[in-house]
Amino acid sequence: MARQSPNRPDADKPEPELEIDEDLDEAELEEEDDDEDEETSPAAASGGSSSLWADTKIDPVEIALPSGVGYTLRAYRLSTSLTPTEIGDRDDDDPFAAKAKHAVTDDDDETVVILDDDFPGDEDEEEDDDRTEEFQRRGKHARDEDSDEPSAEDFEDEEEEEEEEERAEEVPVFLSHRGRLLLFKSPESLVTFVRSGAPNDLAQVDGWAELVERIQPADVAPSDEDSYELDLVVENLRGGHDTWDFNLLIEAGEAARDLSYALRLTPVLTALSTGSPLDDLDEALRSAAGGGLGAFRGRRRLKKIGAQQASLGWRTIIGKISAAVDWRD
Repeated sequence: MARQSPNRPDADKPEPELEIDEDLDEAELEEEDDDEDEETSPAAASGGSSSLWADTKIDPVEIALPSGVGYTLRAYRLSTSLTPTEIGDRDDDDPFAAKAKHAVTDDDDETVVILDDDFPGDEDEEEDDDRTEEFQRRGKHARDEDSDEPSAEDFEDEEEEEEEEERAEEVPVFLSHRGRLLLFKSPESLVTFVRSGAPNDLAQVDGWAELVERIQPADVAPSDEDSYELDLVVENLRGGHDTWDFNLLIEAGEAARDLSYALRLTPVLTALSTGSPLDDLDEALRSAAGGGLGAFRGRRRLKKIGAQQASLGWRTIIGKISAAVDWRD
């Protein structure tokens, strides 16, 4: 007969039941879940509330300039829902003014010269008067049938269509006032200003009231996409083609375009306009950063762009933007 091990429980003897404190286990599990939520929460990881910015459609922005680094806010809205910032003594730089105000007066090869033959003579005026009287007698319907030229109503319809297209354009608006960008050296000072009710251009957008109620200093944590190092642009360009940082320069161009539009900085808008040397630089940078055959062509285009010319152009742009900044502590 085999001997039973003293450490082996007796098969005939029932094992004692263990008492489990279910309330204690559930509480421990809840604490572990809370800890995991805090560790994986995007707000905790970034230091800001992503839901706040998603709900208000306003984002915190960090801009580094030669004079320092500051925080501000930016939103994108339809141009028809915004009132452009007032620029006061910068009326001459108004990009929204009529084109005739900035027309070139010097004579050049493209100047249109109107010859005397183009002016109507007395006989032509009499014929026009006769046709006008005849059209008036026959009525509007007959005039429309006989005339091949577009009527004034046709032009009005075209203008209305153009206006509808303009309504669909989404444009940037910053935390600014009277044509000056408000930059804050700390998140706390930005939040204090937002809650103060002081006038600014962002106060007109939807979501501003909710932002005023909910914003906290910890929320002001701009993402990498909303952080711009404009203070490094000129130095990077001076280093030559081989040292150019594509992403740095592309993001700087995006920020400069947004700022120049929102602050109505005409010289910057002109310098970055389509077909300008700096616009060619931007297109070549985007091609070079895109990869593939386009990247090869983009790098070839970059070699043809003078580093000194590009750095001088960007130095002017950053100087114009810096002059339009209102630093707040």
